[in-house]
Amino acid sequence: MLRKVDLQNLSLANELYTVQQKSYTIEAELIGFLDIPPLKETFDELLSCQEEFIGYFIDEKLVGAVSYSLEDETVHICRLIVDPAHFRKGIAQKLLAHLQNEGSPERMIVSTGKDNHPAISLYLKNGFKLIRDIEAAPGFYLSLFEKR
Repeated sequence: MLRKVDLQNLSLANELYTVQQKSYTIEAELIGFLDIPPLKETFDELLSCQEEFIGYFIDEKLVGAVSYSLEDETVHICRLIVDPAHFRKGIAQKLLAHLQNEGSPERMIVSTGKDNHPAISLYLKNGFKLIRDIEAAPGFYLSLFEKR
């Protein structure tokens, strides 16, 4: 089930933080870059972020989430996370589809590590186009995707 995540609910925010840490730890290992900003983010920093969160729940437990910001008819996907215990169940796909279908945004932008092949496959499968690769840190590249 999909629903908005209210960061004022500290118990739910803690679940989100835990899923984020698990998910980005796997991504960091996958791409060989341990300095992913969400891994360094504190719980208080998460609480103060200005992003909107949609969570995916199984039996009232948060197992995935997508966060975004909206600017000039463009949805900026900030995070797309799934608890590793629930990988390959279509949760990321459902979260992404929800964003694409809600309000039919004019444009969507997302980035991921250039070596994060599962995420890249997901975005390409959903009609995103690779715009460019950006060197975010020495020797580490992000791939920027766009969908219109």
